[in-house]
This record gives sequence, C-alpha cells and structure tokens, in this order.
Amino acid sequence: MAFLQLVTIVVRDYDEAIAFFVDALGFDLVEDSPASTNDGRPKRWVVVRPPGAATGLLLARADGPAQEVAVGNQVAGRVGFFLEVQDFDATHERMRAAGVRFVTEPRREPYGRVAVFLDIAGNRWDLLSR
Repeated sequence: MAFLQLVTIVVRDYDEAIAFFVDALGFDLVEDSPASTNDGRPKRWVVVRPPGAATGLLLARADGPAQEVAVGNQVAGRVGFFLEVQDFDATHERMRAAGVRFVTEPRREPYGRVAVFLDIAGNRWDLLSR
C-alpha cells in the first residue's frame, strides 16, 4: 500500500504560512521542528494538513534566488491545489472572513461547486464541494 504523504509549497516565511494555513484555512499544524539544509544551514520542518486528511503540506521557506522565483508560481499560474469540503457555503464564508483572497466567484461545474482562491504565496487553489 502506498499514499502521497506530503506535497511541498515554497513560501517566503514559515510563520506567515503557518498562520495562513492554520488560522485562515483551518488546517492542523502537524509538525514544526528544527532541521538542517543539506549543507548544514538551519531550517524548519513544517507540516500542516486538513483535519482528518492523510496527505499534508510541507511548508518550505525559499532558499536562494531560484526558489524565490517559484514562490506563488509553483504550477505556472494554474490551479494546482484542490481543497474539497463538505459545506461549501460555510467554508467559503469563513475563509473570506479570515481574509482569504478569492479570484473567482463560486460557480457550478459538472464536478461540483468551485471557487478559486490564492494561498499565502499566491498559488491558485480550488475550493470545491462535490
């Protein structure tokens, strides 16, 4: 048996990213531990995930110019992350109240209700409910 454990999102700042994912999106902070880069510099191992989910996000602070240009553009401007919820209206309203920036209004698609929002780095996500 195998499953996707983590997906990395490159961010500018650990604490801002934690606040966004935990406070605005309601994710759980699973781990925030000191770690080292491959060449021995300090970093943090920060994992968040939606409550009850098996797959989490590794929030990785950009390290150098090549990674800094990837912040907010990890999937070339496309929607690259999908947050499926049971109660679309309540979640959408809670996220808006928490300051999450939606770039589309909610709409119906064959696969369910959807609205596109931006994460703390500027990556596009679908909030969706089937």
